[in-house]
Amino acid sequence: MSPFHTSYARYNEKMSSNTLKIIAITAMLIDHIAWAFVPTLNPLGQLMHIIGRLTAPIMCFLIAEGYHHTRNAKKYALRLGLFALISHVPYIYFETGRLPIYYDNGLKIIPGTSVIYSLFLGLILLMVQNNRRIQDYIKNLLVILILIASTPGDWSFFAVLWIWVFGTYRGDIKRQLLGFSLTAVLPFAFSFAFFSQGIWWSQLFQLGVYLAIPLIYLYNGKLGYRKERVWVKWIFYVFYPLHLLILGLIKHIGR
Repeated sequence: MSPFHTSYARYNEKMSSNTLKIIAITAMLIDHIAWAFVPTLNPLGQLMHIIGRLTAPIMCFLIAEGYHHTRNAKKYALRLGLFALISHVPYIYFETGRLPIYYDNGLKIIPGTSVIYSLFLGLILLMVQNNRRIQDYIKNLLVILILIASTPGDWSFFAVLWIWVFGTYRGDIKRQLLGFSLTAVLPFAFSFAFFSQGIWWSQLFQLGVYLAIPLIYLYNGKLGYRKERVWVKWIFYVFYPLHLLILGLIKHIGR
């Protein structure tokens, strides 16, 4: 019996990766509706963002799982990278109401990109880490470069760190969640330092990432029912850029 099977055997009737993915998508929609239409300091806005914090940890966990389940890591990375490119324009439009490149007394480029870019780099980090042909000192250098490169993405290097934690300690759920718990305080500290604007409680919703812990703990190591695997696999790829585009149009048109 493999270590993975031993670690997750007692969760066989609990949450599959498909179930976690649906939860993450639902939480993401609630979060983005709040960013578009509900003031952050509003109690409802805080609650919606707390729910929304479920998405990033779950998706980071599923990226690490997907890496170990995939038959072809290069194709998986290519698909995720293409998805990041497709999502870039809807993400920037949702955030700003503009295209990533526009003209206003000169050519302007809007910095930043979606969380899919950060997830993509997290996957690349796992591929580098597990490549036995790369010498350790080169791996260390590449890891540093990947973390730096991830800074323009939503969730930045926090997402990359979480993917690394979940991938490195895969098969040991307690060490996975301990590593996540220790690093999960970083985005809260960052947001508190730079975005609280003197209102100490305004960024408390960032601690909602810890609500993902019991959900991940209940993961059973399985994809889910066979009939739902194909559509659930692709729903996030389609839903992410599509819902950003729709919400962005509602948010910005007419203003």
